[in-house]
Formats: sequence, structure tokens, C-alpha cells
Amino acid sequence: MATEQAAPETGVRAASDRFYEALEQMANGDASAMADAWSHADDVTTMHPIGGREVGWDEVREPWGSIADISTDGTISRSDQVLRVFGDIAYELATETVSMTLADTPVEGEYRATNVYRLEDGEWKMVHHHSDLSEPFVEILEGLNAGA
Repeated sequence: MATEQAAPETGVRAASDRFYEALEQMANGDASAMADAWSHADDVTTMHPIGGREVGWDEVREPWGSIADISTDGTISRSDQVLRVFGDIAYELATETVSMTLADTPVEGEYRATNVYRLEDGEWKMVHHHSDLSEPFVEILEGLNAGA
């Protein structure tokens, strides 16, 4: 029984690693790896620390690129990770520790995150990401929008 459960969890853990590597690349100006971490289905969703809610791959991918365009010096790590697998669906709970420069402003924080993965064609893909709202992120973006 332990071996049967280890295999799906190993795949989900690899998908999580792929997402967090892509997230850190985004925090350093390159969001291209997000396309490999995510499902491209119409039912994928996000609720970012920058606020808002996106539904469908076309909406989900847009903020990653927008944030990458104004991000540098990023490090993102996870702790307190919990993974649970139920057939072809899995979820992850974690605490994200973020340090980056957003629009020339250093930002640091810890955010609770929930991620949902789905097995698609033999590969685990992200289908939902939700993290706590970050007031510093929102203030920086509001300041940029006010100056636009």
C-alpha cells in the first residue's frame, strides 16, 4: 500500500517543484516556465497575492507575465508542505516565503498557499493556485496603475 501511494505523491511533488521553480523564475523576470507547470484547460483558476481571480488558461497566464515584467532579485521557497492525492486530483498546502523586487521596491513576506493538481495525460499539472492577499504587492501595483 505504501508503494502505491508513494508513486502518485512523487509525481505531485515533482509538479509542485516545477511550479515553484517557475514561480521563482517569474520573480526574476521570466514567466515562460509557467506554461509547463500549468494545465491549459478552461477550468484552471488563480487567486494571487496581488488580488483578483482568473478563470481559464488565457486569464491565468496573463498576471504571471505582467508580474515578471517588473520583477527582479526573487527567491521563493516553501515550508510546511502537505500533499494529499485522491485519484487523479491532488492538493498541496504550504507557506511561501517571498523576497523579491517588484517595480524597484523590495518586498518580503510569508503567505499561505493552496495548490490543486490534476493528472492529465500521465502528467500532474497545476489547475489552481491561491495565496494570501499581499498588501505590499497590491499597494505597489496600485501605485503603478495610478501613474499610468
